[in-house]
Amino acid sequence: MNKKEKTKEDKRAKFIKIFSNVPENLRGDIIVVIDKKPYTWNTAFLEIEDNTELGNKILKNLEEVGII
Repeated sequence: MNKKEKTKEDKRAKFIKIFSNVPENLRGDIIVVIDKKPYTWNTAFLEIEDNTELGNKILKNLEEVGII
């Protein structure tokens, strides 16, 4: 695993840890908007867990705003 992949895995792990502490009743709340489309905690989790391109965009945005 190269350094870039390790950093991405670290971000994914950090998000999943944060997600696990978000109360169930808040997981439907919008956390990020990518390309003018809103994504909830739940949707973000699925995209990040599946390691999709959208999941990578979500991680980058969440890092930029200081959530992870």
